Amino acid sequence: VQLQASGGGSVQAGGSLRVSCAVSGRIFSIVDIGWYRQAPGKQREFVATITTGGNTNYADSVKGRFTISRDSAKNTVYLQMNSLKPEDTAVYYCGANALNGGRWSKYWGQGTQVTVSS
Repeated sequence: VQLQASGGGSVQAGGSLRVSCAVSGRIFSIVDIGWYRQAPGKQREFVATITTGGNTNYADSVKGRFTISRDSAKNTVYLQMNSLKPEDTAVYYCGANALNGGRWSKYWGQGTQVTVSS
């Protein structure tokens, strides 16, 4: 499984950005795809995830502001980020959990920087 993140950038507080994660490889093995972020000096944290069944889950800090979605035809997962705050500044990574022959694997894409200025 290969993940390619894109779409980060800089925006003022209150603005919006959308990041994308293009997925390729053994897509059939994927159970869920999510977005995670890592701010300078902090550990990587969960942001949102979407399962192959379409179920979504969000961190409390982004509920009501961020929306995760997918386009199955394009094998792409999106994270629409609205009402951005300076504390949302981080490198955003997409990650996938896959199940192959009873073994779980975690795959990561490269990060994309999101910077929110006050």
